Amino acid sequence: MIAHFDIDAFYANVEIRDNPDLRGKPVAVAGSSRRAVVLTASYEARPFGVKSAVPLWRALEACPDLVVVKPNMQKYREVSHQIFAIFERRGHPVQGLSMDEAFVDFGDCTLDAGRELAQTIRGEIFEECRLTVSAGVASGMMVAKILSDSCKPDGLESLAPGREAEFLAPLPVGRLWGVGPKTQTRLQERGITTIGDVAALSDERVRAIFGSWGMELRDLARGIDRRNVEPERETKSISTEETFEYDVCDEKQLRELLREQALELAQKLEKEGLSACTIGIKIKRADFQIIVRQTNLAEPTMDAQQIFVSAVHCLQRAELGRSPVRLLGTRVASLVAGEPKQQTLFAGSLQ
Repeated sequence: MIAHFDIDAFYANVEIRDNPDLRGKPVAVAGSSRRAVVLTASYEARPFGVKSAVPLWRALEACPDLVVVKPNMQKYREVSHQIFAIFERRGHPVQGLSMDEAFVDFGDCTLDAGRELAQTIRGEIFEECRLTVSAGVASGMMVAKILSDSCKPDGLESLAPGREAEFLAPLPVGRLWGVGPKTQTRLQERGITTIGDVAALSDERVRAIFGSWGMELRDLARGIDRRNVEPERETKSISTEETFEYDVCDEKQLRELLREQALELAQKLEKEGLSACTIGIKIKRADFQIIVRQTNLAEPTMDAQQIFVSAVHCLQRAELGRSPVRLLGTRVASLVAGEPKQQTLFAGSLQ
């Protein structure tokens, strides 16, 4: 049995926990920029259409009584560490999807035993962290996640092995992993609206519609999920980005942000004991065109100065001129374990 745990409205509930005056009120966690978006919202705010990724101005327009709380990412990370310690304390494999979401493999046990264990973990999280969590328990990862999504907030749902196809068949095809909004629209044009419709496709038609991954997708639609919980997923890249409150045309200001991002990334690399062989930047112009540039290093680095210099090199290659920039981000990739043999003399002090 596999359980999927998802902390309810994580950022918002942490803030409500720490400030009881917010309880029962519509709360959104968001920055103060005029371009800020809602990171998460309490369940009291959701009937107004306030949810993740909604622009803050639109959320305030829809819900004038909305209480906006500035995010505290360091606090959320600390709480996340507490929660994951609870997931891991019995030695079960744990695969984190985000700070507030994870799969836990309970191994070969009965449905009742899996459900009881999931309830115990939910109780421990509430007792120790004062946060509610929704959970789904099933024989496969996809069904477990669908179950936890369907019982929010503060719910627990389970499904007996052998009933997966029956459970999935009437659900919208968009609930199937790998089917995004665009694919869902194309499928609906072909008369494929439910997961059951995918499960019923012939070999020939499933290949014609989905290509090489069609057979795997049909298996999922039939409740056949062969994936295992992977407790240690390799970090492939680390990135950070910022959306400006007002469009920026000044290269000096862009370089200043690259400097700050280089320091942040260097600290993260050092903390994880990793070095990067690739440095890249992401630019979103005012017209929403996205420009990506990257460079490969001769030797891996975790040095802030070297990351900064490489990022500036990428910025120059973008040839922006005076084009206004809406967003700027830096990314380190091709990560390898361990410190590089030599650090530059500029470590910790960007020039």
